[in-house]
Amino acid sequence: MKYWNNFLELIGSFSDPKSLISSLIFIFAVTFVYYITFKFLKNNNSSNLITIFVLILFFGAVVLLLAETIPNGFFIVLPTLYIFFILIIYSVEIKRTIWSSQLSAEKTTTVDYDQQKIDNCINEIIKALQNMSKNDIGALIVLSNGNVPSQILDSGVRLNCDISSQLIESVFFPKTPLHDGALIINGTKIVAAGCFLPLTQKENLPKELGSRHRAGIGITETIDVTSLVVSEETGIISTVKAGKITRYADTEMLKNVLSKFYWQDLFAAGR
Repeated sequence: MKYWNNFLELIGSFSDPKSLISSLIFIFAVTFVYYITFKFLKNNNSSNLITIFVLILFFGAVVLLLAETIPNGFFIVLPTLYIFFILIIYSVEIKRTIWSSQLSAEKTTTVDYDQQKIDNCINEIIKALQNMSKNDIGALIVLSNGNVPSQILDSGVRLNCDISSQLIESVFFPKTPLHDGALIINGTKIVAAGCFLPLTQKENLPKELGSRHRAGIGITETIDVTSLVVSEETGIISTVKAGKITRYADTEMLKNVLSKFYWQDLFAAGR
């Protein structure tokens, strides 16, 4: 068979050092790309896509063994197209992974898992959000687990202070120096305020969502954080996670989001 003969020729070419090195480099590169793809899909709980990927590889191998007229590159081209498909549907997750790996994150606080202290933080944040909502004061709060890059923290003013509704409201009071930026919460501390965030590049957002909402969405597309946004025009409170915005957040929804942040997200991050 054609491909069996080609395989034998390939084995025979290994006597040539240059051919051996180039073949090993090619095999290593392909294996590495496939490994990264499998690992990424596994981390994102995409077992169905893993199954499809394995079937594509198996199908390509069978076709190459049985068909005489299929080009050798078929085994590479088909999985490569599938990888491009994965890049498209997981663009947000990939962007977040790249951002997190390229920029150094700072672990600025250690969370004290005291029930009363955390309940107080949750109540203070909700109180501030609802007060600003009633008065149509725009706000953007980022709930982080110490994974916000230092470049973002340095774009604002470092505070590293306890959470209180009065402090949050004073930061976002109109015409104050820090009101246009984001306030970063890490555990039970406010670590920085007035920070500049990356804006989302989505084009299909409602017109009423301005730059504050775009920043709140953009940061969650690049880093595994949660954003809380208050609209300056309407007073509507929104929550954002992994690039997906949920509007009209009431007290119960805010409690659920904040409880998940303190008791699940922080704990999972090894805090």
